[in-house]
Parts: sequence; C-alpha cells; structure tokens
Amino acid sequence: MNVYFHTFGCKANQYDTAVVRQAFADQGATVVDDAAMADLAVVNSCTVTHESEAKLRRFVRRLARQSERLETVVMGCAAARDAGAIAALPRVRAVVGGAEPAAVLRAAGMTGVGGSGFGTRALSPGSRAPGPEPRARSRGLLKIQDGCDEHCTFCATTIARGANRSRGIPELVEEARALAEHHAEIVLTGVHIGTYGRDRTTDPRRKPGDLGALLEALITAVPSVRFRLSSIEATEVDDTVARLLIDAPRNLAAHLHAPLQSGSNRVLKRMGRHWYTAESYRARLEWLAARLPVLGLGADIIAGFPAETDDDHRATVALVAALPFTYLHVFPYSERPGAAAARLGAPVPPRVLHQRALDLRRLGEAKAQRYRAGRVGQRADGVVSGHGAGKIEVLTQDYVSVYLPTQEWDGSARFEVTVR
Repeated sequence: MNVYFHTFGCKANQYDTAVVRQAFADQGATVVDDAAMADLAVVNSCTVTHESEAKLRRFVRRLARQSERLETVVMGCAAARDAGAIAALPRVRAVVGGAEPAAVLRAAGMTGVGGSGFGTRALSPGSRAPGPEPRARSRGLLKIQDGCDEHCTFCATTIARGANRSRGIPELVEEARALAEHHAEIVLTGVHIGTYGRDRTTDPRRKPGDLGALLEALITAVPSVRFRLSSIEATEVDDTVARLLIDAPRNLAAHLHAPLQSGSNRVLKRMGRHWYTAESYRARLEWLAARLPVLGLGADIIAGFPAETDDDHRATVALVAALPFTYLHVFPYSERPGAAAARLGAPVPPRVLHQRALDLRRLGEAKAQRYRAGRVGQRADGVVSGHGAGKIEVLTQDYVSVYLPTQEWDGSARFEVTVR
C-alpha cells in the first residue's frame, strides 16, 4: 500500500504524524510524497480555528477529485470533535479522533501494532526517530507531553486532546539520543510543555513541574544537540530554564514562543488565562531579554475576543509595542463549538475584528523587520532547516532564517553563519 501523509496545525501534530507514518512503514506500507501515487491519504487535522477546519475540508475534497482510487483517513484534533461533517466528505474511509497509531492502522485496514504511539514508543537500534519531513532532517521533534489541564474559554484543543500527560525522562532521553543520530536540533513540543511533570508526582512537597530537570537530563545525555522550546507560557519559564537559556546557549536555543493572547487583564480573565497578568508576562520577558545577548521572541495573540473594547485592544497594542518581540502570530477570534467564549459577550463586529488583527500584524511585521535589520552582519549558530531551488535555509538560535546558495554549503547540519 502506498500512503501519503499531510499535516495541519502545530508541531505536536507534526510529531504525531511522524509516529503514525513510522507505524505504517513498520507494517510494510510505502510512504509517498505525491498523493497521485497513493492508495491512501492520512490527514492529521487541527481544530484551533474555524479556518483550519475549513482548510481541512477543502484539502480532503481536492484529494477526492485528484484520484478516484484514493481513500482518506482523517485523524487528529478536528477528527476527535467531528459530528459527521468530516466523515461525510467524499472518499473519507474513516475518521479517527486523536493520534493513536494502532487505531489509524486499523482504520486503514492494516494489522495494528500493540501499545500507544505516545508514551510507549520504543526505537529500535538504527531506526530514525520521529521528526519533520525528510527535506528538513537537521531538525527533529520530541513530544514531551500531551493534553492540557487548563480550560481557556476560546480553546477546543483541551476538549480534543484531554488532560495533561507527561512522558518519563528516561524514555525521552532514549528518544533524544536516537534523534541526535540524524538531527542537529531537537524541538521539545507538546500542548502545554510548561506543565511538564505535574501529573507525575503526588508528593505535595515536590515543586510541580519539572521541565528544567528534563532539559538538564537531555543536555547532559546529548550535549552535541541544540534543543529548542516550541511554545511555553512566559511565567512558566522557571529559574532552571532561565539559567539554561543564559548559561548554555549552545545547548538551549535563545528563543521563546510565549503565548500572550491579550494585553488586557480584563480580557485575560475572561479568556480563563488565570496564571498570569499583562504585568507578570511583561516582567518575566523583560528580565530574560536583559540577560540574553540575542533573544527570538514570538507570541500568539487573539484579536477581537467577544466583548473586547477599544481600550482592551489599545492595551494589547501598547504591551506588544513595549516588548522586544521578533515576530507575532495574530489570529482573529474564531468561535469554537463547545468552547465557553461564545457565551461571554457580544461578538466584535467583523470589520472591527479584522482591523484590530491588521493593526497587530503590521506592528509585528515592523518589529520583525527591525530585529532582523539589527542582526544583519552578525554571526549566529545555525542549523539547516530545509533546502530547495539552489538554496538552503539555516535557522539561527534566535529563530531567524538565513538563506545561502547551495554552493556555499559544505554539507554540515550545524555551523556558524553570518546573518544577511
């Protein structure tokens, strides 16, 4: 069987797809890069916004038009919340909520494998650990936990993925060692990685959360690799993680993607983001930025949350302007079925919502351009993240992409590069 894979959404989804792809390969399937050559397409879905689900439906319909013999299995977060709309799409063979490899194999009509793809995966000697697509093999993904115990009122991910579940440090160290055979950078991913370890202790005397201990174990076991945090709440960057960012720049990339969502405390409270305020978010990031020579700093922001006022929007703009962001991911508010936000106030008129998103995007783009201009001519620690059309893409420790002609590349996965 020839199988084609496509992923929507976050790095946790990319990791899940890689695990499922490996399970199919282990069962004798041939993984192909072109859907036209496939007998089956496995599509990993995202439910973070209405648009992400709309893109999924359009993609599945396009697959059906492309080949009469191609069937599709849809897995992932949107699949977990499907009430029949995905299943009714043309040539959809099955809808599998979550990312359990055995369940996806069964849906495809293949013999399942025992155990779970998350938390029980064993890597055989010489096998390639889950990671990104082959063209970006210098960077690998390591999912350290899944699920989330918070209940943000705009979010459907918790509904789809369930409670926080952390993997054990020995298992993660073993997988990191296998990844290090093929990857110069390993990205730690999950749904709420700042809560790593909280579900693995019942001792009230122990400090909840052990991300710092995990990082120390990984760096000790695999000192040649650069680790990167995919997304972490600003106030969950504890003293151990901060120390590693400052003191071990070769081991832990100087980059934080710290979801903000809003700079208004009134809106944060309505969002259910109870663990930080605009002030505590700002204080933590300013403290870190003052101690790091370079810092890639990104954030997610939702524009136009229900009942968001002009003052709330101005507070967000002011906070973004004050902090040293190097890029932003701005999303117009998107109502998610089952999430509480829709019951919390009148929707912001679409014209106003999109203008607010545009304001923030323009501010983010200006900050990104200013930061990059300041880095031009400086040296950086680079890892190859992709190649094509006669160029390679190199990603610096602070999340700046540098493009080099292929003839200037000696084939190394990691090397010092001049930002240009």
